[in-house]
Amino acid sequence: MHMADALLSPAVGGIMWAVSAGTIALGSAQLRREQDDRQASLMGVLGAFLFAAQMINFSIPGTGSSGHLGGGLLLAVLLGPSASFLTIASVLVVQALFFADGGLLALGCNIFNLGVIPSFLVYPFLYRVLSKGGISKGDRHLAEPVPGGAPGKWRETAAVMISALVAMQLGSLAVVLETGLSGISSLPLERFLLLMQPIHLAIGAVEGAVTVAILSFVRKARPELLRRAPAGNAWRSRFAVLLAFLVIALVTGGFLSQLASKNPDGLEWSLSKAGGKVAAPGAGEGVHGLLAQLQEKSAWFPDYAVKRAAPRPLPRGAGALPDAASAVPGVVGTILTLALVCVAGALLKKGKERVETPDA
Repeated sequence: MHMADALLSPAVGGIMWAVSAGTIALGSAQLRREQDDRQASLMGVLGAFLFAAQMINFSIPGTGSSGHLGGGLLLAVLLGPSASFLTIASVLVVQALFFADGGLLALGCNIFNLGVIPSFLVYPFLYRVLSKGGISKGDRHLAEPVPGGAPGKWRETAAVMISALVAMQLGSLAVVLETGLSGISSLPLERFLLLMQPIHLAIGAVEGAVTVAILSFVRKARPELLRRAPAGNAWRSRFAVLLAFLVIALVTGGFLSQLASKNPDGLEWSLSKAGGKVAAPGAGEGVHGLLAQLQEKSAWFPDYAVKRAAPRPLPRGAGALPDAASAVPGVVGTILTLALVCVAGALLKKGKERVETPDA
């Protein structure tokens, strides 16, 4: 569901940039006030995990389309709204700058559609209401039961599934609205909408099932991972879980991602089926052309592939690209995301300490 610049006018793209930037500022201020020592590392590892997970496109049977995990609801439950949103925004920045996945003009839209909607709309106003006992205090989810009792297994499952479906539907609807308001494509919007919503309903169902599975595993294996202030030797077990998530992320991004479906994702599939004319990504002059040139220079691995300056002869019998080289983009992206989120978390913690420590 990563939008390309070709769908957006500079006006709509600029407005959504401003909206997303303002939300980042508000989320950062909120997180700075409430962050604890474990938050930066947890955000970093889960951000790296999400980057790798999004590289695996799964086929939607009978459609010729595919989808991938959005991850907004999963991170909101594990981290809370502000930390979840900032983590997703960091993932999208890495994808746009270094992998040309989603346009630079469209980055504000993508952050809103994949970050703001699940973290600040669906999680607090739907998931928390449906799950009852699984709500959070303040800005972060706690594993401990709160007054009223923890939600039952089926209630929690229903809350996650419904929330995942709604988040994906709202995100895909936002894509159609942003495209329509831009008015630079000749897409028949009614047909575009009728294609986008059902295909993302199927993608949302898979996302909900994956989210249920991951949350069930975390709560059964290491519920202290979600607690505000672990006691005793919980730090050691939490570190083991974080390390496990990081290893899974590296393996997924480096190797399992090569098994991903080659079918177009839900947005690309809907565009092709809807008809109409959409300029090729990077086409045009003005803002679109300038940002396309900038992205071309910044993208180390466009479309998650190793960029080569010019073809070179390979040894007889060798493939076009060795498996080891194919793993490089996923591994590098996973590490980049981990570093970016951890640095951002550390800066927020430093800012909090500066605010709390009065000048001499």
